[in-house]
Amino acid sequence: MSETTGKLAELVGGKLNGDNKVEIHRVASLEDAQDGEISFIEKVEFDAPTKQSNASCLIVPENFETQLPCPFIQVKNPKLAFAKIAKVLHPYIGRSVWHEMVIVPESSEVRASFIGAFVTLGENTYIGEYTEIFDGVRIGNSVKIGKYSLIHPNCVIYDNVSIGSNCEIHAGTIIGADGFGFVRDENGYVKFPQIGMVVIEDDVEIGANSCVDRGALGETRIGKGTKIDNLVQIAHNVQIGERVVIAAQTGISGSTIIESDCIIGGQVGMGDHARIQSGAIIGSQAGVLPNKIVRAGVWWGTPVQPLDEYKRQNAHVKSLSRLKEEVKDLKKQIDALKNEKQTD
Repeated sequence: MSETTGKLAELVGGKLNGDNKVEIHRVASLEDAQDGEISFIEKVEFDAPTKQSNASCLIVPENFETQLPCPFIQVKNPKLAFAKIAKVLHPYIGRSVWHEMVIVPESSEVRASFIGAFVTLGENTYIGEYTEIFDGVRIGNSVKIGKYSLIHPNCVIYDNVSIGSNCEIHAGTIIGADGFGFVRDENGYVKFPQIGMVVIEDDVEIGANSCVDRGALGETRIGKGTKIDNLVQIAHNVQIGERVVIAAQTGISGSTIIESDCIIGGQVGMGDHARIQSGAIIGSQAGVLPNKIVRAGVWWGTPVQPLDEYKRQNAHVKSLSRLKEEVKDLKKQIDALKNEKQTD
């Protein structure tokens, strides 16, 4: 796949400076780009490497003024434009064949374009057109998967799970396992019913080896356009809104609500029944206590707190060693004064 610089500028709504007929075949990093490749520079203050770049075209900010030996496209958000161009130059090439050993139950309707080896399909399941199911996937009973979705190798999708269109579930992810719910009695623990479902809306991506537990009695839901990294645990009855981003190794306890347009850093831990309000940004390794309400803004630390407050506390902690030495010096001065007084 290739496009001219003129066509790429039109695609991203940018202003082209230079030849509009240069053929671009690939995207590449600024340092590695060669003839026929396009790269980008995100900020004007980092423009020095562009003078040494061998790229055939560069995407630059609107206020970029440096003269370059190659055509360049000025846009508001170079990184976003680069991503859009990458989708055009490197389109996903789907597969269109079923493995010979695939068996579809009579009660199921499967329109998928590709099903790999060792895939098993449950009863009363529906899979939409152009969806691809890769090797080793297990799909349970009464599962619904929309169009154009990708289910990568060795995923397990339990019974009564709904996955929308244009979703991507990466390898090893488990969707619909029982939530961690037990009630204590005199003999130990009795398991609380885990008979709900999981609903994943359109355009959701879930990274490798993540787990999404089914609702206990209701549903666990992930909203449209949400992106989840690898190794994320989402417990029963969690409700995640639209366009949420969750980084790796985050654990979300049961019945927590994350509203739309939140950003959750890596290794964040959330207690049960917490509520993250729309627009909140939670930094890496933060801890959200049970029932905590986190408002819009930037939050960090354990227990989680507004960023400015966290910075002040962190500064105080870092100054403790200096304060300790000052106290030692003061104590020595006091002891010296006491000795002088006793001598007198």
